Parts: sequence; C-alpha cells; structure tokens
Amino acid sequence: MFGEMCAAVATAFGSEQFRAVLGHFCSGITVITGVGEKGEPIGFTCQSFTSVSLDPPLVAVCPSFASNTYRQLRDTGRFCVNILGDDQHDLSNRFATSGVERFVEVDWSSSPHGAPVLDRSIAWIDCELELEHRAGDHFVVIARVLDLGLTHDADVRRPLLYYKGGYHRLQPL
Repeated sequence: MFGEMCAAVATAFGSEQFRAVLGHFCSGITVITGVGEKGEPIGFTCQSFTSVSLDPPLVAVCPSFASNTYRQLRDTGRFCVNILGDDQHDLSNRFATSGVERFVEVDWSSSPHGAPVLDRSIAWIDCELELEHRAGDHFVVIARVLDLGLTHDADVRRPLLYYKGGYHRLQPL
C-alpha cells in the first residue's frame, strides 16, 4: 500500500514544481576532485553532499548519472570533497560546465591520498568510495573519510550557498 501511495503522489506534480519546491532548501556547494586515468586532475561541482556517520566516518555525495567525470572518479575509488567559500562562485560555475578545461589557472595541491585540494576551499575531505546506489537520474555514493582538514582562514570565511536557483552568502542571525 505504501508503494502504491508513493507512486500516485509522484505523478501529481511535474519536475519544474519539484525543482521549485526543493529549491527552498539551502545547500552548500562542493567541488569533487580526483585523478583521472592518465594522472590528470578532474572534478565536478556537487551541491548534494552530507555527512552520514561519525563511526565509521562516512559522507554521501549524489552525482548525476550522466556525469562522465564521476564515472572516472568511481574507477579510481578515491576523491576529495572541496567545500567552497562564498567568494568562489566562479569556480563552482567552471566545474559545473561540461567541455571546458576545469583546472586551467586553478591553483591546487595534492591531498594526503593524491586528490586535488583546491586552493582557498574552506575545507577538504579525502574519501574512498564504499557504496554506490543508482537512484533515479543520480547515484547515491557513500564514501569513507580517510583524511580531512580546514584551510588557514576557514574560521573567518563563509561557505558558498545555493538557494532558489542562485548563489547566496550566509548571514549570522
């Protein structure tokens, strides 16, 4: 009965309404980075990111099923989550655009496990893929945290936020 109710509700609205309603939920912006098959840095923007577990330390990301970059990262089994600051919306746009050289004029260093850590990201989380599940037009990826860190100015910078289809800044109450 529950499955039948969900199926009936799911057909009562369109994808535009779904996007508009869920756009009222604010999320942070990350860039997921790794190393491609030829040793080149690769990455993509991902706003679907969350912590999952403290013990063991696990996070989740939800890349698009159509993402070729994610498929390359999946093959290596390792990636780094870079949490962007509110002054990095151009970087978010670059890594969200297909067919461009994403790392041209982008400064980065290697994480302890070899994935790119983008300069001036607020924080980074080195991960190893643990579980992947296809969910509609996206994957739900659970990853074990191998290492993590904050940048030197993480305490004074604010995260880049996405809300109602655009970038925003956090304002304290």
